[in-house]
Formats: sequence, C-alpha cells, structure tokens
Amino acid sequence: MGHTSTPEFCTFHALRIKGFATVETLGEMTGSDAATVQLHLDGLAAAAHAQFREARSLWQLTPDGRAAYPAMLDADLDGADLVALAPLYSSYLELNTEFKTLCGDWQLRNGGVNDHTDVAYDAAVIARLVNLDGRAQPVLVSTAGLLDRLASYGPRLASSISRLQSGESNMFTGVMCGSYHDAWMELHEDLILTQGIDRSAEGSF
Repeated sequence: MGHTSTPEFCTFHALRIKGFATVETLGEMTGSDAATVQLHLDGLAAAAHAQFREARSLWQLTPDGRAAYPAMLDADLDGADLVALAPLYSSYLELNTEFKTLCGDWQLRNGGVNDHTDVAYDAAVIARLVNLDGRAQPVLVSTAGLLDRLASYGPRLASSISRLQSGESNMFTGVMCGSYHDAWMELHEDLILTQGIDRSAEGSF
C-alpha cells in the first residue's frame, strides 16, 4: 500500500489541480461519492478556502485556499517516498512527448482539421493511443504504489479509451468531459505539484 491521504485533502488537491470543477468531476478524480465531496467542499467554504461560482455552477479555490495549499500538501506528503517517484515521472515525460504528437494527429489530418470521417485514419490513431496506454499503465500502477491518491488515473484513462473505441470521439482530446486528455493532463499537474516542480522551468507543457 502506498502513502495515504485523507479524503478531505484529496478533494482540496483535486480542486487545486482542476482550477474549476463540478462536484461530479471531483468525485471522479478522488473516488469519493458526490455527497462526501460536497461535505468536503462545504468545509473548505467554511474555512474560506473554496467558493461556488453560481454563474458557472463550478467550485474553485479562493486566494486564501491557494495560499493555504502548499502547507497542506507538505503535511499530506509527510513520510512519502518522493525519491522513488522521480524515475517514474521521467517515464511519464517520455510518454507525454509521444502523447502530444498523438493529440495533434487526432485533431489534424492532411494539414487540415480532422473531421473524423476517415474511419481507417481514426482507427490507426486510436490504436497508437491504446499502445501508449499499455505502456503507461504499469508506470501508473507503480506511482499508485507510492501514493494512494494517484490510483484513480489508470482506471480513468482506461475508461476513456473504452468510450473512445465505442464511438465517443471527444474522449480523446475533449476538454472538461472526462477525456483521455483531461485525465492525462491532470496526472501531469498532480505529479508536478507533488514533486514541487516548476513547470515553466521544466518546459513540459
């Protein structure tokens, strides 16, 4: 079993990663049911660490919440083996470079926007994504072995591939819909925050 986090911190952390999120999205990210996530958010709101934006029906951290987050993260990581996480992150970055190419190939075809009418072309790109995911999953299993809160990413990525193969084309690069891209980018942000990496200095966008 990896290093454990409290459910309350997992919700706080997920909201920090996502920026803006619904209760349902935070539930998918943390593995908690909607009622539990709502209790966590209510607690964060009472502490002035989160607020609900009615106009967008989304939650976000307040400035006070963002200021409090680093200390909360340090407390969460007390005792975690971040040294062992570093080589796994290097493996992720190698796959990330390939994934960015795949996203471009999914969105563009023959120099123009991919309208997804070429079934054979799309199938070939999906097959490459399946291959990448097959190489990513063992890395994710290992990261989850170090930090329990990373365990949701593997199943979420696998689920988006299943939906993509069933015809939901937005499950590849769609935004804020639970796509492979959504989960992959959240994982990247999670790994960066966890290790205290400066994304701009690293240059891994």
